[in-house]
Amino acid sequence: MQAGQVHDRPVAVITGASAGIGAATAVELAKSGHDLVLVARRRDRLESVAARASESAGRAVRCELLAADVAERGSSARVLDAAERAFGRFDVVYANAGYGMERPMHRMDDAELRTMFEVNFFASVELCNEAARRLLAAGRRGHLIMCSSCVAKFTLPDFGAYSASKAAQAHVARAMAYELRPHGILVSSVHPVTTATEFFDVARGSLLPGHDQQYAIHDMSRFFVQRPEVVARAIARSVGRARTEIWTSFPTRVAAGAITAFPWLLDWVVAFSRRGAPRAGERAPGN
Repeated sequence: MQAGQVHDRPVAVITGASAGIGAATAVELAKSGHDLVLVARRRDRLESVAARASESAGRAVRCELLAADVAERGSSARVLDAAERAFGRFDVVYANAGYGMERPMHRMDDAELRTMFEVNFFASVELCNEAARRLLAAGRRGHLIMCSSCVAKFTLPDFGAYSASKAAQAHVARAMAYELRPHGILVSSVHPVTTATEFFDVARGSLLPGHDQQYAIHDMSRFFVQRPEVVARAIARSVGRARTEIWTSFPTRVAAGAITAFPWLLDWVVAFSRRGAPRAGERAPGN
């Protein structure tokens, strides 16, 4: 943009935008009138997402593409610098980049645990903090969004590290929402259920040799699958609205509340989903 020129459309910054929920959200926000800053490690996929966004919006969506690893220190500043160079502004920041690992806690090494928190938690907090500081300095409004998960409210066996990173995200997002709302800056966390993305392929790929799936609950979760577009539409509808949490499944939200109030419910479900568990009325060995 030329100096002094004001971009006349809202601008959304999306990390993890090359596939899944991030890509679908780019398309939905383009349809709602946003131009885009798309960030991921694979630039070729970003180009495909940008083309889809323009086609779906029925207009030439302006897209700034940035190949970056969000876990690298300083990447948040580079991302927002790119938005300000290209458009002179940003209005929505969606920290979506993240991944899962299917691994018992006692079999995760320290480096794996720290890397998961670097990507899922610290990178998203760094991006939203940097965006908040810039919005405050410019006296501008905006909406900061972190992609958490339904398992921020409860956990499952083999997903302890992932759910912990998402719970940390959700707590920080809610605190930021209270802190920044008086300044006209909204903050939300998104809590999807299982989505039809690469997530489970990546998570299942982290299984250690010889590790058997001990809990049928993992297989059961695949029956509760939403398309990324469902989550993306919920996000697009919530932009500009003061919602601290964005949920895409009302039954899951109710279940999460019930589990919080009555923890034994999840204890019972997990215990009876264990492969080879005794049926109702039978005694478990050793009891």
